[in-house]
Amino acid sequence: MFRRVLIIDDALADRTNLERIISKAGHTALLAESGAQGIERARRDKPDVILMDVNMPDMDGFAATRKLKADDATKHIPVIFVTSKNQKAEMAWGQMLGAKGYVTKPYSPEQILAQLGA
Repeated sequence: MFRRVLIIDDALADRTNLERIISKAGHTALLAESGAQGIERARRDKPDVILMDVNMPDMDGFAATRKLKADDATKHIPVIFVTSKNQKAEMAWGQMLGAKGYVTKPYSPEQILAQLGA
């Protein structure tokens, strides 16, 4: 089970909702508003898992995941995409990048917690 969860999403409403689900389940939520900020936070705070949006300005979740997986300091951290992108090709691409899971929006708290092994 994961304890420290890094949430990377540019939308305040989505970050807040995921933070509420994570905190209510007894996990510690760490927050980042962009892919670049998320990478920095992952290197610094060493979360147990990352919940990552795909659609973000500057650096999307796929690019951020590529960078995380290429870095020895962060490559072991599981990434779970939480996104509105629900095409099979996008899901397959996420898996090819090394994502542990893929949840499409809208989601239920149970779907998120199931990905975390809660």
